[in-house]
Amino acid sequence: MAQTVGDYLLQRLREWGVEQVFAYPGDGINGLVASFGKADNQPRFVQARHEEMAAFSAVGYAKFSGKVGVCMATSGPGAIHLLNGLYDAKLDHVPVVAIVGQTARSAMGGSYQQEIDLQALYKDVASEYLVEVNVAEQLPNALDRAIRTAEAGRCPTALIIPADLQEEPYEAPKHAFKQVPSSPPSTAWPAPVPPETDLDAAAEVLNAGEKVAILVGQGARGAAEEVKQLAEVTGAGIAKALLGKDVLSDELPYVTGAIGLLGTRPSYELMRDCDTLLIVGSNFPYSQFLPDFGQARAVQIDLDGRFIGMRYPTEVNLVGDSAATLRALLPRLTSKPDRSWRETIEKNVASWWETVEKEAAVDADPVNPMAIVSELSKRIPENAIVTADSGSSTNWYARNLRIRGDIRGSLSGTLATMGPGVPYAIGAKFAHPDRPVIALVGDGAMQMNGLAELITIARYQHLWSDPRCVICVFHNNDLNQVTWELRAMGGAPKFEESQSLPDVDYAGFALSLGLTAVTVDKPDQLASAWDTALSAGKPAVLDVRCDPEVPPIPPHATFEQVKSAAQAVLKGDPDAFHLVAQGVKTKLQELLPGKKN
Repeated sequence: MAQTVGDYLLQRLREWGVEQVFAYPGDGINGLVASFGKADNQPRFVQARHEEMAAFSAVGYAKFSGKVGVCMATSGPGAIHLLNGLYDAKLDHVPVVAIVGQTARSAMGGSYQQEIDLQALYKDVASEYLVEVNVAEQLPNALDRAIRTAEAGRCPTALIIPADLQEEPYEAPKHAFKQVPSSPPSTAWPAPVPPETDLDAAAEVLNAGEKVAILVGQGARGAAEEVKQLAEVTGAGIAKALLGKDVLSDELPYVTGAIGLLGTRPSYELMRDCDTLLIVGSNFPYSQFLPDFGQARAVQIDLDGRFIGMRYPTEVNLVGDSAATLRALLPRLTSKPDRSWRETIEKNVASWWETVEKEAAVDADPVNPMAIVSELSKRIPENAIVTADSGSSTNWYARNLRIRGDIRGSLSGTLATMGPGVPYAIGAKFAHPDRPVIALVGDGAMQMNGLAELITIARYQHLWSDPRCVICVFHNNDLNQVTWELRAMGGAPKFEESQSLPDVDYAGFALSLGLTAVTVDKPDQLASAWDTALSAGKPAVLDVRCDPEVPPIPPHATFEQVKSAAQAVLKGDPDAFHLVAQGVKTKLQELLPGKKN
């Protein structure tokens, strides 16, 4: 039997080392689906419950493996459904290749069923590389370029393959103009270092500073050791952008934790009081949480010159690989004998973690959501992978989860879309089947799509050598982040019709799939619930009923501001008194650290 275009596509994916394709079938990719069958399902066709979830799983796989994630969908509606996940990849700079079907070539332009203009639809999300393959000879070069561009640009790319072409015999490109065969699948990436003069200029800024602050993002992940060495030489404190939360351990006494609205008070103080700022691998956009304009001299290191000097008036911009650039910079730095700045940072960090534990111990009705993550932090395996969804639970992931060992973590950082927590976890399990994965998900995101993807977890758990995949649901029957945004931004009370969620038995649904399930409705059940889930020999769901009125108070908020916000909603919020009480009790733990709840 002649090799078809679909057969060759899978062969080329195997040659690139692609082991799974996150996908959902449809007649626009029937030729490709048939090829999976002929190829003994190599690479593996991982069937999501929805194309958007397939894209999210590919993003999660790429984030945690460092390799290109591949997703696939049919023409028309399938291709449309991929978009949200692909935009998540675009905004978080993640390499993903989307392969989508299209109406047969002979029917194009005839308003055929499910025919849409995919070139127009994907022009923005796959702007770095988007091509429709119309002849077999075009395929190897197109696929190779899609993969290499995704890797080089850390971005999504897309191939459109019409349905009829998928089933045609494959013909290799000839040695002729316009039909150049691709090179073998492989790429060697450089580690560029800025010029000596620029390194000298950066060293002058850092050496002159007396109160140095470092901000790291996901681009510093491969430079953790170098960042620590620089912090030791300069006496700096290190704050972490949310996508860089797993770059450094929170057990380091000078690591101040997350920065921003979801960040910590020590990170806020670090930026408020520093006179020098070094940004490594971060495009953190919220300039109000950086030093005041003109307060600090600044240096930035980033591999991508397009994103450098955007957020703060940096004096020296070093375009290069983070690790290689820091290694070249370190010998130029002079150790600072005065450690008073570092001592202040370490004192603030130690006090903050004490405050976090006290806040998590504040009584709530029924469970304090902060306690959920604090209890996890005490027992999380040091090789765990944590995914977080978008919502109020993101606050507790950002502030309460203590990274240590080889723990990895991520979320939809820039798009901040609801829904990726569970499919990210699936992608993480395929990237690292030997590591436990934990997803922290609000009940809004769980109802949106997480429940359906529990079916995917149940289906594929047998492939994972460590089957632990724990989905923790923050069950408060409220779209809580938006509720708090309504209160904080406009002083508006909670609008029940918009914000209240139907009550769902998440544990019951998990049990119906054969998963481990634990329901928690009392604080003293939390520790044993985590122990059960983390010791189970299969995936588990923790259904934790938590208090929606525990406020995600920003690190810079004063007691007076908290009181004013509470007063603004007293007139119409359905549970205003409880809201105010929880806000006051929580804020007191920070303002009066010696006070017991």
